[in-house]
Amino acid sequence: MAYPIFYLSPANRRRWRCTANWRPRRWNGPPPPLDAPLIEEFARIIIDGNPKLQRDLEERGSCDCSYTLKDVCRFRVNIYRQKKSFSMVLRQLKPLVPSIEALGLEPIFQEVIKEKTGITFITGGAGNGKTTTLAALLNEINRTSKVHIVTLEGPVEFLHPHLQSTFTQRELGHDFFTFSEGLRSSLRQAPKVILVGEIRDRETMDIALTASETGHMIYSTLHTISAGQTINRILGMFGKDEEHQVRERLATSLRYVIGQRLVPKKAGGRLLVTEVMGHNLRTRETISLGENENRRLPEIIEAGRHAGWHTFEQSLLKAYEQDLITEETAMLYSTSKPTMRQLIDITHSRSHRFANIKPAASSMFVVPSRVPPDDSPEPKPAAAEKPANLSLL
Repeated sequence: MAYPIFYLSPANRRRWRCTANWRPRRWNGPPPPLDAPLIEEFARIIIDGNPKLQRDLEERGSCDCSYTLKDVCRFRVNIYRQKKSFSMVLRQLKPLVPSIEALGLEPIFQEVIKEKTGITFITGGAGNGKTTTLAALLNEINRTSKVHIVTLEGPVEFLHPHLQSTFTQRELGHDFFTFSEGLRSSLRQAPKVILVGEIRDRETMDIALTASETGHMIYSTLHTISAGQTINRILGMFGKDEEHQVRERLATSLRYVIGQRLVPKKAGGRLLVTEVMGHNLRTRETISLGENENRRLPEIIEAGRHAGWHTFEQSLLKAYEQDLITEETAMLYSTSKPTMRQLIDITHSRSHRFANIKPAASSMFVVPSRVPPDDSPEPKPAAAEKPANLSLL
């Protein structure tokens, strides 16, 4: 696109027109900022008269939706108000559904999709790849199992093709209006796997636990930073009089809690570090009775290392030892700063001790063996002579 002449100053305009072979120069800089009326017009086009989105925008000041440019790309859109005008944030969605191998996830994720019933949570802050990991897990199920998968998202980000499984993808604001209503109605749609984009309230959590207890596999997300905080967040959705019952239900239905964080790499880009907690007798006992001095979830996760479980500190230490992240990054993104500091100090002392070890001088002498000629057969070893009897004089 040529540089518009009306963007030039009068002096530059005269100078360009006086040039012998004048041609409009291409404008490679940023486009001019959009004004408030134009942004509002774009927002109205994207909302397209949807009553749920209009109500969220009027009552809450923001709404989430998706927008598709046919045969080009799709966007995840957040429309919000600021300074009495409209603003928008658009994030382009990748057209290809990711796989576990492409994301470089640990082998434990192959075990996650083998669960047939229960509930699994992917946790972490916004923008840490929770939806991408869930898409990779569903893609693996789609490639290996013949089941009906129902997704409840707000909005739909990855469009899954029908491979081995049958997909029903429903979008908040277009196909259903609350996660609790969508989850309740999905139980009558004969699914085996249900993806709930986010569990935000008590009613949705109660229905999700009921579905996991009745033979369904539930995947969902929570904005928590550790396995212990995830358990506390779930319990906090219910009253004190329901805590014992919820603990028992959660102990029997919880399968995995996977925490995610994207940390900056030394060479540029970001690295995924995770925390994975599965289910065994110790985790069920801790969830049922609560944590104390003898039952702590971080220690249980560290003890389950043979099963592929690990804490954030163990993942960060591994990345630090591989020289992928700095010490400051490991400390900043750890859940327990004292534990991370101790692990790094142990690593430093071990490397310093190995660096000071000098190789011992060898007292062995290598005597070359006799090599027979090429045209003569190899001589047979002579029989060992018996030692003579020695007598002391």
